[in-house]
Amino acid sequence: MWKRIGQVVGGVLVALVALSVAFLAGMRAKYPPLLNAVRRMNRSVWNPRALETAGQSGAMASVIRHVGRRSGTAYETPIGPVMTDDGFVVPLPYGTTPDWLKNVLAAGTAVIVHDGATYRVDRPEVIRAADAFVFVPRSEQRALRLFGVDEFLRVRLAEMLEGAAEPV
Repeated sequence: MWKRIGQVVGGVLVALVALSVAFLAGMRAKYPPLLNAVRRMNRSVWNPRALETAGQSGAMASVIRHVGRRSGTAYETPIGPVMTDDGFVVPLPYGTTPDWLKNVLAAGTAVIVHDGATYRVDRPEVIRAADAFVFVPRSEQRALRLFGVDEFLRVRLAEMLEGAAEPV
């Protein structure tokens, strides 16, 4: 009986490792069916939960507020930006296809709520990871490289709207 339990547990572990490797390989290769499935899961399950605390002081995620390029509808999307001297860089693990990114690029402006402060940003541009990594802590660079993140959104501060103790 113990031998059979060991076989089942071993089989489950092998399957989990295989799925993890396949997931990682798909993310690194930007395999469209996998990226779309992950985006749908994030949009319907994880993003609503992340938005409950995103942007607050000490939160793991920030919020980017943007306007739909066709609908004109206001949206909020959780992001993981890194603050720079003149704005933010935002990793793009799904490449340049997410709607929120297209909206920000089309509008040329957005609002980021980060660590309890609200900033209007403008001049959005997609940059290579090599150019963005000068702003990103080494510990985060490893994870971003592992998942094949090779593009970032860079935005510049237009104005601080509220919340920061001193101007940036």
